[in-house]
Amino acid sequence: MVIFLSIVVLLGLSIGIFVRLPQFGKLPSGERLERIKKSPHYKEGQFQNMHFTPNLVEGVSIATVMKQFLFGKNKNRTPPGVVPARKTDLLNLVPSKNCLVWFGHSSYFIQIDGKKILVDPVFSGNASPLPSTTKSFPGSDVYTADDLPEIDYLFITHDHWDHLDYKTVVKLRSKVKQVITSLGTGAHLERWNYDKKKIVEKDWDQEVMLDNGFVINTTSARDSGYDTHFAEIGNKYGPFDLVILECGQYSPYWKYIHMMPEETVQAGLDLKANKILPVHWAKFSLSLNDWDDSIKRVTAEASKKNMPLVHPMIGEEVDLNGPMKFSRWWENIN
Repeated sequence: MVIFLSIVVLLGLSIGIFVRLPQFGKLPSGERLERIKKSPHYKEGQFQNMHFTPNLVEGVSIATVMKQFLFGKNKNRTPPGVVPARKTDLLNLVPSKNCLVWFGHSSYFIQIDGKKILVDPVFSGNASPLPSTTKSFPGSDVYTADDLPEIDYLFITHDHWDHLDYKTVVKLRSKVKQVITSLGTGAHLERWNYDKKKIVEKDWDQEVMLDNGFVINTTSARDSGYDTHFAEIGNKYGPFDLVILECGQYSPYWKYIHMMPEETVQAGLDLKANKILPVHWAKFSLSLNDWDDSIKRVTAEASKKNMPLVHPMIGEEVDLNGPMKFSRWWENIN
């Protein structure tokens, strides 16, 4: 019994020390916490969606999901070979060029009207606090922080591991002029020595006015299931030339918090989009489905609904002012 209790105590101490490592950031406190508590979206100790949004569908337990993750036999959750990628020279782009480069999953770079924008960069090779877990697919890590130019605006949508990467964000610190993020996330960045004056935190439904009249609305700056907010945004701000929407890491088990691929297309229609760039896939396996199931389903649905898709290779430069034609590169991996 003494040995057992000693093991339990040591395990508890080890976990306590582990979660205090820098990569875990810091919980909001002080003025930031008070601001969170005053948010109309913060109830019962956490942020709430506009409508009731359970993490799992009725009748599905955490135990069921964990059993599938641990003992499921789907070998197609990762690509059969190396993911093809290109490497655009981001350090020497013509300043007047309007372009986009997707890095896989939800990470991408945009240069528009001379401004350089970076969203949710994850270049460390995994999306987990444990280095040997949730590894990026072979071939998908062709960029590092050193490949990025000075960034006018770094957007961090929320603080999940596959969107806020400690190693990457720390390496980029000297290149970032301003961070725009969701309410509460700034606590992590401040612990990682980001200047508080450079951090702008906004609640849902708030706007950020950038240089030259850019307006960012933060209504959907998070992982999101399909709901009425897409149509509301479309009616208020649409139409949009291009919308960037998640299509991956879904499951019927948690369909309320991640859109199914067909819903991605409907969300684009609701937003009055001219084109959709489907993201949140092609770099990590965070769900139970085939690694390419999401892009197959979203392209099929987009074809039915006559919705143009933008699906470049990782690293491929997308000219935002030119013709857009892309290969189905995911079909040729072996």
